[in-house]
Amino acid sequence: MNVFVIVYYAMLIGASCLAAYMRKRGAFLMLFSLTLASFIMGIIGGESALRTVTVIAVILAMSGGTAYAFREFLVIVLPGKSSEAMRTAPLTASFGLFVIGTYAIAGIFAPIIAPYGQAEIIGPAFAPTGEAMLLGTDQLGRDMFSRIIYGARNSVGLALLATVLAFVMGAIVGLAAAVKGGWFDQFMGRTVDVVMAVPSLIFALLLLSIFGTELHVLVIVIAVIYSPRVFRLTRAVAGNVMVMDYVEAARLRGEGMWYLIRREVLPNSTAPLIAEFGLEFCFVFLLVAGLSFLGLGIQPPAADWGSMVRENATLVSFGEITPLIPAAAIALLTVAVNLVVDWILFRSSGLKE
Repeated sequence: MNVFVIVYYAMLIGASCLAAYMRKRGAFLMLFSLTLASFIMGIIGGESALRTVTVIAVILAMSGGTAYAFREFLVIVLPGKSSEAMRTAPLTASFGLFVIGTYAIAGIFAPIIAPYGQAEIIGPAFAPTGEAMLLGTDQLGRDMFSRIIYGARNSVGLALLATVLAFVMGAIVGLAAAVKGGWFDQFMGRTVDVVMAVPSLIFALLLLSIFGTELHVLVIVIAVIYSPRVFRLTRAVAGNVMVMDYVEAARLRGEGMWYLIRREVLPNSTAPLIAEFGLEFCFVFLLVAGLSFLGLGIQPPAADWGSMVRENATLVSFGEITPLIPAAAIALLTVAVNLVVDWILFRSSGLKE
């Protein structure tokens, strides 16, 4: 038994005893469960398994510390009710906000952060990492780090634009259908059912093969595919609001459809619609990445995380993790958005009281 194993178990047992002495029940259960699991993993996997657990624990601890520090920062800088909301926010939500903010900064300031252009060839193909190339080069000799930074602008920007368009289309039609009702509601409902009956990826591949893969076509196609989801939710939420007495009173006053939407229905439907926007962004973002991986998304030489995974997939067979970095970037943003959406849904449900 080497020094690392002795120090590892000594720290876990010491931390467990300290948590028990301070009557931190949750921390004690977590630490002692980790100690028991480490004994089993150490017997099965040896020292390498314990080192893996250590790395994972360090990453989780750093993530928790970052989330806590970012939450305290937001509590200080945000005004009024926003500060109070962040004060009670869980660490998962603040971590999600931190990741989203990091992606936003990387996308907005990509030309400043990236050391090279997204299509600039700086060396031989698949060159190893070095001082001038943090992640090496791709199959054409372009800097991987710069392309990942630019990918935040291209992939996330396109997904955000398509989500906004889909949300505007679906929400407006859904609100109009709930307020107007009648034949318009029935017609839009059946149309949405037809669109949603076709799998989104197959529908996107079919439309893009017909109309081409230009960026504006890509945005419109994705918006058309995902707007029915927004329509269904908006129609359901607005339908619950339309049966309220204050809406009926507004009808009796002779208010028109757009007044009811703007002043009565929309203000009382904001929370679920905001949460739906976050979920919709995740679906759109994953679809954009999938289309790019298949070659029908963002076209070269523009950097895109989905196409970067496809282009550098051969490196995995040589033990390189470079192709996994853009895939991890996609997964991290998806998880971060879902963490924030869960927090928004929790707050809007009233369970916080």
